[in-house]
Amino acid sequence: MAHKWTEQDVPAQDGRIAVVTGANTGLGFETARVLATRGAEVVLAVRDTAKGEDAARRITAVAPSATVRVQRLDLGSLESVRTAAAELHESHPRVDLLINNAGVMYPPRQTTADGFELQFGTNHLGPFAFTAQVLDLLLDVPDSRVVTVASVAHRIRAAIHFDDLQWDRSYDRIAAYGQSKLANLMFHYELQRRLAARASGGHGTVAVAAHPGLADTELVRNLPKPLRGLQAAAPLVSHDAAHGALPTLRAATDPSALGGQYYGPDGLAERRGAPRVVTSSEQSYDLELQRRLWAVSEELTSTDFPI
Repeated sequence: MAHKWTEQDVPAQDGRIAVVTGANTGLGFETARVLATRGAEVVLAVRDTAKGEDAARRITAVAPSATVRVQRLDLGSLESVRTAAAELHESHPRVDLLINNAGVMYPPRQTTADGFELQFGTNHLGPFAFTAQVLDLLLDVPDSRVVTVASVAHRIRAAIHFDDLQWDRSYDRIAAYGQSKLANLMFHYELQRRLAARASGGHGTVAVAAHPGLADTELVRNLPKPLRGLQAAAPLVSHDAAHGALPTLRAATDPSALGGQYYGPDGLAERRGAPRVVTSSEQSYDLELQRRLWAVSEELTSTDFPI
């Protein structure tokens, strides 16, 4: 019987620095907890620093020797992204792991501080800009990784609506979430191509992606009414946040992981189970769409990547 990868398989992370966005709860918290217990210095990049400090206390309660810091980061504000990136440069000479985990799901129609539709702005444009502004901290670090957390929702009514990226004409919260998570994967694949073109010797920074399957986290609080009945059946088809974080942890730490790979649960329809390499939707691999989205994202965020 094949080995089922668990958090016990996370290798020692002593001396490594990991930045985890959205780390005060759910998948991000569990990811940060495991990395800290394995010896990494962990930066909890969170919008609410009070909740971040509480998360840091909970982590150090189980890993007393861990170094856990809190960094304010609101991915719905490009000003906050710039400030957080600058502060990270001041406080850390390098970063080994950047885990873009934070996100929102199915909120009512709202906009970010910069006027972007909330899901597209927070789930894609914010992490895009943040990665661009801290990537130089990773580029010369051996075996460093950028991990993008996507979702099975990138297959659900998902497309990149270049003619209405911000859903100004009409708003469909499910389709808007699908667009944002499809954008995550397109960003991941294009980032890996650019990193690979720069790398030498096979030990440069790589991009790896993951999705949690169906995980029971706070994200479900905005489920539309037609889907709320599914919550009663959640224990039958989903798993908890600790198990949902395993694909992210494997993408971040498995020595055998390769740039461009995508990890998800091995169970039926990738809803739950142990992490393994999976494939994403056909349209997520479209090179022309990836490059077009990258260019539009740079323009919208006034961001240039150092690669």
